[in-house]
Amino acid sequence: MSDRLITKEGFCYTFDSKACEECMGNCCTGESGHIWVSVQKIPQMAAYLGIESDEFIEKYLEKSGYRYTIKEKVVVEGEFDCTFFDREANRCTIYPVRPLQCRTFPFWDYYKDNEEELRNECPGIL
Repeated sequence: MSDRLITKEGFCYTFDSKACEECMGNCCTGESGHIWVSVQKIPQMAAYLGIESDEFIEKYLEKSGYRYTIKEKVVVEGEFDCTFFDREANRCTIYPVRPLQCRTFPFWDYYKDNEEELRNECPGIL
């Protein structure tokens, strides 16, 4: 199997990571939502950007309950981008240190029962 084809036990689909090159960031853009960041990941993400953790939190995160989520940029009314998604380059600017939520997409338990929704969002689902 090609290195770009990814499977995960318990999921009925395969993900072709090559599709990300053609996709317009569907998993990083769209309706508002939470992009959770663990407290343990914050120092690594801050270091990647060359700033202190406190500055990273203030500039890029917001609290939702007891958790941190990445701030979003409003593109137009009702459409948002992750603050780290670069539309011009069509890529994540913190890809090597992206949150677990991003690392595990599209293999989320939610999609086990909502595969059609996933197929409509992600062109890499085979």
